[in-house]
Formats: sequence, structure tokens, C-alpha cells
Amino acid sequence: MTETAPVTDSATIDHSPTVWTAGRLREALTGLPDDALVHVGVADEPGDFDGYSEYALVDLAPVEKDYAPGYRDHAQDSAAGTEVEYTLFADFKAGQYYRDLA
Repeated sequence: MTETAPVTDSATIDHSPTVWTAGRLREALTGLPDDALVHVGVADEPGDFDGYSEYALVDLAPVEKDYAPGYRDHAQDSAAGTEVEYTLFADFKAGQYYRDLA
């Protein structure tokens, strides 16, 4: 699920979650009925799913993101550019909530 490196000092950790591909998501959904609800458990801290917040999956949309030259997966690129990431969106589960009046 997630790779979290040992703590190198008390203030930071190296956290490298394995981001799923569309193929991996399809594989995980194999055999589920079409009306199966899908929720998203969001870790309360990097890699910590012992305590997590649960949300309802509500959408999937392509999101265009800008990147700088040499950034992450574009280390060989000498110019800035854009790429599309497909993002699953989650919302609070159905229920009654107190309105944030701040």
C-alpha cells in the first residue's frame, strides 16, 4: 500500500506511496457488482491506516497540472509543460454534519 522510510530525524519522514494506475484499480474492482459503493479511507498520517477518515467516492475527472523542467517524472525534460492526472474525488459520507460557521 505505502512505503514509509525510517524516521531520519524527529521532524521528517520520507513517504513514497505507490500510486495506482487505472489497470490496478480495474483489477481491484474485478468481481464487484455494479451497485457496490466505493469509499475512500484517508490516512490520518502518512502511511497510517490504523486511524483513518472514511469518505465516499463521488467522481473521477482528468485534472491538468503544470510541471517545472526536471520535476519528478520529467527529469529529462528541459522545458516546463502540462500533464493530465486522473483524480478520484471523495466527499464526506452521507449523514448529518454541523455547518462550519467560521
